[in-house]
Amino acid sequence: MMMKSWLAALAALLLSGCATFPDISQARSPCQLEPGGWCGFLREAAVDAYPYALAATNAYTGDDDLFERPGRVIQRIPRIPIAPGDEEKGFSYEVFNQFDSGTVGDPDRKPIARILSFRGTDMKSLSDIFYGTLRNDQIELALRYFEAEKSRLGSDVPWIVTGHSLGGALATEVSIAQPDVRAYMFNTSPFYRSEAKDNALQRIVFNERGEFLRRFAKYGEPPAANVFTINCEPRKNSIAKHSVRSLADCLTWIAAYDSADALAVVKANGIAKPWVECRPEDTTHPGPGARKGEPCVHRGREDKKKSKRGGD
Repeated sequence: MMMKSWLAALAALLLSGCATFPDISQARSPCQLEPGGWCGFLREAAVDAYPYALAATNAYTGDDDLFERPGRVIQRIPRIPIAPGDEEKGFSYEVFNQFDSGTVGDPDRKPIARILSFRGTDMKSLSDIFYGTLRNDQIELALRYFEAEKSRLGSDVPWIVTGHSLGGALATEVSIAQPDVRAYMFNTSPFYRSEAKDNALQRIVFNERGEFLRRFAKYGEPPAANVFTINCEPRKNSIAKHSVRSLADCLTWIAAYDSADALAVVKANGIAKPWVECRPEDTTHPGPGARKGEPCVHRGREDKKKSKRGGD
């Protein structure tokens, strides 16, 4: 799999090895005439990244907000059993095959990539915080289990690592240790060990604007990655904005303007229109090829004073 053309188009911005793209999902979006009001380069990036957002969400095995129908481009496969002592440290992950949608229906279809998705912090236990943030135990486990899975399943197709929050930090570490491995992180933790930036173009980060981990990120160096900041839910508080499912829903919705596969995931899982996007709440996604119509002006945070006055 080759990196998408938007990276080449923005190469001038990457002279330092990484770039932070502007938050373009505000009410005064410069792309009001684009489908859904989303800029073309963001839609293209969403098409590239949404399968990994699905995988990052479904790494939280047992939670009640997983994608029950993650679509036809990813499929979870059995992983190596995690040793009890490693589980006690809060470590967990899942493995997925990624397919080209053009191979759907072919009984002999072969994956085009393998995805190892690290689970983020399990709030039911403090072990993740201790062993994953305060100590480096989970980093060492991530590196070891990745090598074991790579040895077990082979390298006939590219490997991709992904994760949300703490899982994003673990994916960062694997990508730094394995320069040929691409990584996709979502609302990623800023607490990672390495400082290598030489393979920054292999890493993509999507963060929801204002989610609570960004408060910690401002005190350190930005991640060695290309970072997209989107603002799908300006009404929510910083804790709610940290949700991986919410971010994955938004990315999949954006991708569905250019991808029939993403649209199928939207329909199968009942994904609703992001609040920030114009049009009524019950809007049905128009899918790829949506015609340009009236300007789609994204909604900003609701003005409480104005709402109390009844609007004027």
